[in-house]
Amino acid sequence: MTINEKQDQIVEAFEEYTDWMDKYAYLIELGNNLSPLDPKSKVNQNLIEGCQSRVWLDAEYTNGIIHFMAESDAVIVKGIVSLLIDVVSDHTPDEILNTDLYFIDKIGLKEHLSPTRANGLLAMVKQIKLYALAFKTKE
Repeated sequence: MTINEKQDQIVEAFEEYTDWMDKYAYLIELGNNLSPLDPKSKVNQNLIEGCQSRVWLDAEYTNGIIHFMAESDAVIVKGIVSLLIDVVSDHTPDEILNTDLYFIDKIGLKEHLSPTRANGLLAMVKQIKLYALAFKTKE
């Protein structure tokens, strides 16, 4: 499935909810379904700077494909990072670098987050792109 197909699925899923409390509950559910991060990945170098809560993001590069893993100590943020890694995982560095993550705006996520959480979201996206760039340069 392409990155845009995944984004479209997320937009459709969020359209089922009209109230933002329900959307937050859905985000929490997504976060609860996120696989726990391996403890050896929960190191300072994998912490995302700029997030109010603690978010760890790690990636593996195999056969030209990046697989992301993440975890957070805040339930809503865990749901947000779950969405992000679901969209970008298992794609090439070029696919990730050339993608506009439009689902964030389409579901209204940024405007329904506190300013510090919105900054954290941008920091997560930036770190994902940095991983993709780093793996691309290794090719």
